Amino acid sequence: MERLQALQEWAARQLGGDGLDIAPASADASFRRYFRVTAKGRDYIVMDAPPAHEDCRPFIAVARLFGEAGVHVPEVLAQDLDQGFLLLSDLGHTTYLSALNAADRDPAVARELYLASNDALIRIQQVSRPGVLPEYDRALLTRELMLFPEWYVAKHLGVAMNEQQQAILDAVFERILANNLAQPQVWVHRDWHSRNLMVSDPNPGILDFQDAVYGPITYDLASIYRDAYIEWDEEQQLDWVIRYWEKARAARLPVREDFGEFWRDFEWMGAQRHIKVLGIFARLYHRDGKDGYLQDMPRVMRYLRKVCARYDELKPLLSLLDVLEQREVQVGYTF
Repeated sequence: MERLQALQEWAARQLGGDGLDIAPASADASFRRYFRVTAKGRDYIVMDAPPAHEDCRPFIAVARLFGEAGVHVPEVLAQDLDQGFLLLSDLGHTTYLSALNAADRDPAVARELYLASNDALIRIQQVSRPGVLPEYDRALLTRELMLFPEWYVAKHLGVAMNEQQQAILDAVFERILANNLAQPQVWVHRDWHSRNLMVSDPNPGILDFQDAVYGPITYDLASIYRDAYIEWDEEQQLDWVIRYWEKARAARLPVREDFGEFWRDFEWMGAQRHIKVLGIFARLYHRDGKDGYLQDMPRVMRYLRKVCARYDELKPLLSLLDVLEQREVQVGYTF
């Protein structure tokens, strides 16, 4: 309560008024919280990022970079890095996810939103350059993958893998990493999905970009078209990814010349992300007591299993998952 009081007082000083209307706007999987403040008939967002746990500076830096790329991000109106407070312009109340669900996944609504997200992604990627954002390197990609055995397998499933199982997992991880690291590099939002894109003017309004890095070009596509929170059939995924690929080629982005190779990269990047996400969702539940993500884990596992079944190099992981989740194929005999 003391921190909320401090935030209210700080926001009031920035906006020149007392007794501001303040209400929770959203929270994410970190320690950050967001509040909507109304002053003089206009809405603002106040970010609360406790300095002991969060650093506002990456958010400010990436907001500037993405804003210069011509995409719609919140404007940083005031900042107090010592307290961990930011005053931001408000991009509205409606996420892509809520709009798509409210429209009962209407194809016309979905097409408009997703093609706008493709255009915004391409604008960000066009201005990408090395040496500005942290690299999505082997160490970071590996650290993310290792959340899976630690939190999903050991904590969530309660399974202690033997040496052979660990060796299988390590070998598959190496294959995935080899693909990921060989992909062309661009700026990567890193959480480009339906809960972080807002219906706004222009579309999309972009949130939660503070962890942006310089990494594989298919990562953000895998985030949105293999979204943990909403699922589309593969024919629709293909359509949207092809449309991105065609525009990216026209924009001279470093995508593969052959779409089949690009799709493979997209799927293998998705495998890395889904392995990581399963670990993160398990950690959010077991360490942080956040059970809301449990309902999304089966969707993420479906994506992972489908990709593993499609590529021979990843099939050992599918067999391992069957064992770890006690899904061994049962052979029955009738006489």
